[in-house]
Amino acid sequence: MPFDLGATVRLTGECRDPDGTLATAATAVVTITLPNETTVTPPVTEDPDTAGRYRADYVTTTPGRHTVRWVWTGPAAAYTDVFDVQEEAPPAILSLRDAREHLNRVSTTDDDELRFWNNATTRAVEYFVGPVVTRSFTEEHQVRNALMVVLHRTPVLAVTAVTSLLTGGVVYAADSLHVDRDTGEVLRLDGGRLTGRLRFTYRAGRTVIPENIRGAARIILEHLWLTQRGNRGNRGGLAGGGQDLSEPIPGLGYAIPNRALQLLEPDRLPPGVA
Repeated sequence: MPFDLGATVRLTGECRDPDGTLATAATAVVTITLPNETTVTPPVTEDPDTAGRYRADYVTTTPGRHTVRWVWTGPAAAYTDVFDVQEEAPPAILSLRDAREHLNRVSTTDDDELRFWNNATTRAVEYFVGPVVTRSFTEEHQVRNALMVVLHRTPVLAVTAVTSLLTGGVVYAADSLHVDRDTGEVLRLDGGRLTGRLRFTYRAGRTVIPENIRGAARIILEHLWLTQRGNRGNRGGLAGGGQDLSEPIPGLGYAIPNRALQLLEPDRLPPGVA
């Protein structure tokens, strides 16, 4: 599961000789390559109770995919792994508390797994209806004397900045522009035209999330939770435990249950828009 930004990741690796036996190495180094391609080498210690087993602690500073490379000498051994760090405020339609209550989860033991599927649910819902959780987006447009620019993600709450990517290019103040919330159309308030290679920064999403979207999110979350847990899925009192999950769960369908799509229908994006 992804780690939270700022959390400590405990990395572990085992040095084995050519026969596959754990062995204390002459040197042990672990290198972490961050998403921006910089590297760090946290201190490594050997487990005092198990020779050849090593660990290192790293406090995360950057969201994204990290690569971990263990290298030992005397004996020579190596091991590569990866881990992910999620952004500081990952979008989620449902709170962890709401997700727990819907799945009848009393224990917090599975919270990390539940958060993962909750975030996956949000991505699934937003595929059909556009941004739900309010956040900032940035996109570039090549504009040639146009009356308007159409932003890709709606509903748009506000354009916060427009910058030119060309030296000496025309700059437009955000408060000199009008944006249509539902269509994403941006135009000048003075009626003039837009031109240049422009980068738009804007906020999109719903300030109030309607019940149909929240209801669809609950259905999708329940479905994903059941289908990936198999026989374990019935522990919370939900239907579906013990079924052959190579077949659709009755009433739920496959990845996105039909009843969730029906709830999302009033807010569905037009065909061809994603």
